[in-house]
This record gives sequence, structure tokens and C-alpha cells, in this order.
Amino acid sequence: MKKLLFTLMTLLMSVSAAHAFIDKYTLNRDNLPEEARQMLTDYFPKAKVSMIKVDRHLLKKTDYDVKLTNGTKIEFSNKGKWTSVDCGKKELPEDLVPKTIRRYISKNFSGLKAVSIKKRNAGYDIGLSDGVKHRFDLLGIYKGTCNQE
Repeated sequence: MKKLLFTLMTLLMSVSAAHAFIDKYTLNRDNLPEEARQMLTDYFPKAKVSMIKVDRHLLKKTDYDVKLTNGTKIEFSNKGKWTSVDCGKKELPEDLVPKTIRRYISKNFSGLKAVSIKKRNAGYDIGLSDGVKHRFDLLGIYKGTCNQE
């Protein structure tokens, strides 16, 4: 009897644990934190959501991957702060890129536009329209090119 009970408990725990890691796909913006919804409204007011992936992790908190119908991909933390934005070949909304970085790009990479941005603990990785990613610190000081991921 104890073996049967132990087997049933193990089975029940493994099924519930497996269910916790199943990613959820939706189109409903209400599944996003308020800050993420506000960011979409502020920076991409006309774009429609084509998919929201609610990404659950074992030890990390939930994060969100959003794809817009215009091809833009945005990743949000569990609190709704954006962590990366990739507009493909289109230019990023101007206010997403810090002003010092925008100035550096326009001065040193004329003719190129910022098409992706990724926040890091120590700064930003900015992808330009030529396909090269450049690293900047939190103050906007250029640190060089970064490895392609």
C-alpha cells in the first residue's frame, strides 16, 4: 500500500511540475504586466500583437516574449520592463535608445540606424542596420563591438 501511495504521489508531483513549465501563447495584452502594456502603447501604438509567449522557468521568474505584426520582437522581464527590442530592418523608436548613444551612432556610424537594443547589467548592446552589434556602458560610452549571439 505504501508503494502504491508513493508511486501515485510521485506521478502527481511530476505531472504538476511539468505543467508549470509549459509555455503559454496568447494574443491578449492583458496577460502582460502593466509596464509592458504601457511600453507597447508608448513606442508601438499602431502595431498589433501577433503573439505573446508567457515563458515560465524553474528557478527564474516568468518572462514575456512579444512579437508584433510588423516583425518587431520584444522581450520583457517578469515585472514588465523591456530587456530587448529587435525591429528587424526597421529603425528602433528614437526614445528607446539613450540620447548619448544616439549621438554617438549618428556621429560615428552615419548612414546607419539602430535596429535592435538589448539591456545588460553593465550597459546596452545596440544592433545597427549593417548587422554589427556595438556595446555601450550605462553612461553611453562606446566599448566596442560585441560577439554576435
